[in-house]
Amino acid sequence: MAQHNELGKVGEQLAKDHLISKGYAILQQNFRYQHAEIDLIAQKKTELIFVEVKTRTGNFFGNPEDFVSYQKEKLFELAANEFIQRLGHEGECRFDIISITFNKHDDSYKLHHIEDAFFPR
Repeated sequence: MAQHNELGKVGEQLAKDHLISKGYAILQQNFRYQHAEIDLIAQKKTELIFVEVKTRTGNFFGNPEDFVSYQKEKLFELAANEFIQRLGHEGECRFDIISITFNKHDDSYKLHHIEDAFFPR
Protein backbone atom coordinates (compact mmCIF):
# COMPACT_ATOMS: atom_id res chain seq x y z
CA MET A 1 0.00 0.00 0.00
CA ALA A 2 1.29 3.46 -0.88
CA GLN A 3 2.47 5.65 1.98
CA HIS A 4 -0.24 8.27 1.36
CA ASN A 5 -2.91 5.55 1.57
CA GLU A 6 -1.52 4.39 4.91
CA LEU A 7 -1.49 7.98 6.16
CA GLY A 8 -5.12 8.34 5.08
CA LYS A 9 -6.12 5.19 6.98
CA VAL A 10 -4.38 6.46 10.12
CA GLY A 11 -6.17 9.80 9.72
CA GLU A 12 -9.55 8.12 9.30
CA GLN A 13 -9.01 6.09 12.46
CA LEU A 14 -8.02 9.21 14.43
CA ALA A 15 -11.10 11.02 13.11
CA LYS A 16 -13.31 8.05 13.99
CA ASP A 17 -11.88 7.92 17.53
CA HIS A 18 -12.42 11.68 17.88
CA LEU A 19 -16.07 11.43 16.86
CA ILE A 20 -16.74 8.50 19.18
CA SER A 21 -15.14 10.41 22.07
CA LYS A 22 -17.57 13.28 21.36
CA GLY A 23 -20.62 11.02 21.55
CA TYR A 24 -21.16 10.30 17.86
CA ALA A 25 -22.20 6.85 16.66
CA ILE A 26 -20.32 5.70 13.56
CA LEU A 27 -22.81 4.28 11.05
CA GLN A 28 -20.46 3.57 8.16
CA GLN A 29 -16.90 4.02 7.02
CA ASN A 30 -15.82 4.44 3.39
CA PHE A 31 -19.31 4.51 1.91
CA ARG A 32 -19.07 4.39 -1.88
CA TYR A 33 -21.60 5.36 -4.50
CA GLN A 34 -20.68 5.65 -8.17
CA HIS A 35 -17.44 7.70 -8.22
CA ALA A 36 -17.95 9.15 -4.76
CA GLU A 37 -16.77 8.10 -1.34
CA ILE A 38 -17.66 9.38 2.12
CA ASP A 39 -14.95 8.64 4.67
CA LEU A 40 -17.22 8.51 7.73
CA ILE A 41 -20.95 8.68 8.29
CA ALA A 42 -21.91 9.37 11.87
CA GLN A 43 -25.02 10.15 13.84
CA LYS A 44 -25.56 12.30 16.90
CA LYS A 45 -29.09 12.23 18.25
CA THR A 46 -31.21 12.45 15.08
CA GLU A 47 -28.66 14.29 12.90
CA LEU A 48 -26.61 12.53 10.22
CA ILE A 49 -23.06 13.79 9.79
CA PHE A 50 -21.12 13.11 6.59
CA VAL A 51 -17.40 13.52 7.22
CA GLU A 52 -14.53 14.07 4.81
CA VAL A 53 -11.18 13.33 6.44
CA LYS A 54 -8.07 15.08 5.07
CA THR A 55 -4.68 14.07 6.43
CA ARG A 56 -1.32 15.64 5.60
CA THR A 57 2.24 15.52 6.90
CA GLY A 58 2.49 19.29 7.07
CA ASN A 59 0.79 22.41 5.85
CA PHE A 60 3.49 23.82 3.62
CA PHE A 61 1.05 23.84 0.68
CA GLY A 62 -1.99 24.77 2.78
CA ASN A 63 -4.20 23.27 5.42
CA PRO A 64 -5.68 19.84 4.68
CA GLU A 65 -9.23 21.21 4.52
CA ASP A 66 -8.16 23.56 1.72
CA PHE A 67 -7.93 20.53 -0.58
CA VAL A 68 -11.65 19.75 -0.60
CA SER A 69 -12.57 20.93 -4.08
CA TYR A 70 -15.93 21.95 -5.51
CA GLN A 71 -15.95 18.70 -7.51
CA LYS A 72 -15.31 16.70 -4.32
CA GLU A 73 -18.19 18.50 -2.60
CA LYS A 74 -20.54 17.63 -5.49
CA LEU A 75 -19.56 13.95 -5.37
CA PHE A 76 -19.83 13.96 -1.59
CA GLU A 77 -23.36 15.35 -1.82
CA LEU A 78 -24.32 12.74 -4.44
CA ALA A 79 -23.20 9.90 -2.17
CA ALA A 80 -24.86 11.51 0.87
CA ASN A 81 -28.17 11.75 -0.96
CA GLU A 82 -27.94 8.06 -1.88
CA PHE A 83 -27.22 7.10 1.74
CA ILE A 84 -30.11 9.26 2.99
CA GLN A 85 -32.49 7.58 0.53
CA ARG A 86 -31.33 4.08 1.44
CA LEU A 87 -31.72 4.83 5.14
CA GLY A 88 -35.00 6.68 4.70
CA HIS A 89 -33.65 9.47 6.90
CA GLU A 90 -35.89 12.54 7.14
CA GLY A 91 -34.02 14.48 9.81
CA GLU A 92 -31.22 17.01 9.76
CA CYS A 93 -27.81 16.35 8.24
CA ARG A 94 -24.58 18.24 7.83
CA PHE A 95 -21.25 18.01 6.05
CA ASP A 96 -18.11 18.18 8.19
CA ILE A 97 -14.40 18.08 7.48
CA ILE A 98 -11.86 16.69 9.90
CA SER A 99 -8.37 17.79 9.01
CA ILE A 100 -5.33 16.16 10.54
CA THR A 101 -1.83 17.52 10.21
CA PHE A 102 1.09 15.43 11.42
CA ASN A 103 4.30 16.96 12.69
CA LYS A 104 7.16 15.53 10.61
CA HIS A 105 9.57 15.74 13.56
CA ASP A 106 7.65 13.58 16.01
CA ASP A 107 4.44 11.56 16.19
CA SER A 108 2.25 14.47 17.25
CA TYR A 109 -0.66 15.74 15.18
CA LYS A 110 -3.25 18.49 15.13
CA LEU A 111 -6.89 17.53 14.56
CA HIS A 112 -9.35 20.20 13.49
CA HIS A 113 -13.07 19.32 13.29
CA ILE A 114 -14.98 21.76 11.09
CA GLU A 115 -18.73 21.35 11.53
CA ASP A 116 -20.95 22.51 8.64
CA ALA A 117 -17.84 22.85 6.49
CA PHE A 118 -19.94 23.16 3.35
CA PHE A 119 -23.58 23.09 2.36
CA PRO A 120 -25.44 21.24 -0.39
CA ARG A 121 -25.70 23.24 -3.59
